[in-house]
Amino acid sequence: MDRTELELLSPAGDTERLTMALHYGADAVYLAGTRYGMRASAGNFDDAQMLEAVKLAHERGVKVYVTCNTLPREDELEGLPRYLGYMQDIGVDAFIIADLGVLELAKKHAPHVKKHVSTQLGVINSATANALYALGADTVVLARETPMADIRKIRANTPEDLRIEAFVHGAMCVSFSGRCLLSNYLTGRDANRGQCAQPCRWKYHLMEETRPGEYFEITEDNGTFIMNSRDMCMIEHLPELIDAGVTSFKIEGRMKSAYYCAVVTNAYRQAIDAAITGKPLDKIWIEETEKVSHRPYTTGFYYGDPGQHYAATSYYSLTDVGAIVERCDENGNAVLSQRNKFYKTDELELLIPGEKPVKFTVERMYNSEGEEIEDTRHAMMEIHMKLPVYAPRYSVVRKYR
Repeated sequence: MDRTELELLSPAGDTERLTMALHYGADAVYLAGTRYGMRASAGNFDDAQMLEAVKLAHERGVKVYVTCNTLPREDELEGLPRYLGYMQDIGVDAFIIADLGVLELAKKHAPHVKKHVSTQLGVINSATANALYALGADTVVLARETPMADIRKIRANTPEDLRIEAFVHGAMCVSFSGRCLLSNYLTGRDANRGQCAQPCRWKYHLMEETRPGEYFEITEDNGTFIMNSRDMCMIEHLPELIDAGVTSFKIEGRMKSAYYCAVVTNAYRQAIDAAITGKPLDKIWIEETEKVSHRPYTTGFYYGDPGQHYAATSYYSLTDVGAIVERCDENGNAVLSQRNKFYKTDELELLIPGEKPVKFTVERMYNSEGEEIEDTRHAMMEIHMKLPVYAPRYSVVRKYR
């Protein structure tokens, strides 16, 4: 299969995360402006930043999809035509849309921009996919609850030029396709308007009405995190998704770190390329998914009942970022920017775009004045050290916990 037929779609919550997605192998990125996006707390992009983001992505042959996936209220509709028109003018490749009214406005005011229907709309069968195609959708992002067997049927019963996109990695929601009122009810922050407070991730206690102030943990079955969904990880199952008809593989995480974006994009780039060539996936790329902050993994609903769907714990990770490579010569002499403290003699690991990670031990390192140092104690300090191999800018030096 030609690699160009498939697409790795990575999150870009801000410019730093966009940069990592571009350097670590994304074919497309999804991001948001300052309005109409479902991640109001992400850094996001104002109009000028969006123009620059599109320019940077297109220079590397990467497409840009802008999320317009809130459910806009009546007083928000007035500004939407101008917003959509501006996005067309600067060359965005697609909108991700969850509202039929927004879909119609996008057809009218940005006719040259492709329309992708968001997972928020809950596409789970071919009848819905065909109806949306008739309304002008170019891509449907399937609901996370769609089984693999149903994806095959959806592909068989929809037009060939309707692209099917599916999530392959990241957080899942306790509610159906993210349509939840719990955050709104408990905090006044509307999850359907990008303001979710994630109360499903909170640790809950019981209180008996005649004993105010006495709190009792909920400890049976799934533990105290009774609504805390596991994270999805489908890196070992991409050949099956390809065979079922998925052409765009989406990584969740616009609110997650630039390091998460780099590591997961890098791993899935290798997994997709292996699937295309028919080669077995090197287990090192599966191990990479354990090196970012995540909840326990699951394959979600792809294979029917997910069984233990909830995680009785919060995030954990095997590694932390020590530094980011700013520049490096062909002999490995590098200048880095510190992110977390590490020490001389520490065993570290170098992550390079498109390459397997390389372990090495810190022998010597220096500050910006050329003085030898024993540790990197100052936030964002400049570090000079020799790396085991050449590492391009935005490579990551990380340490194990």
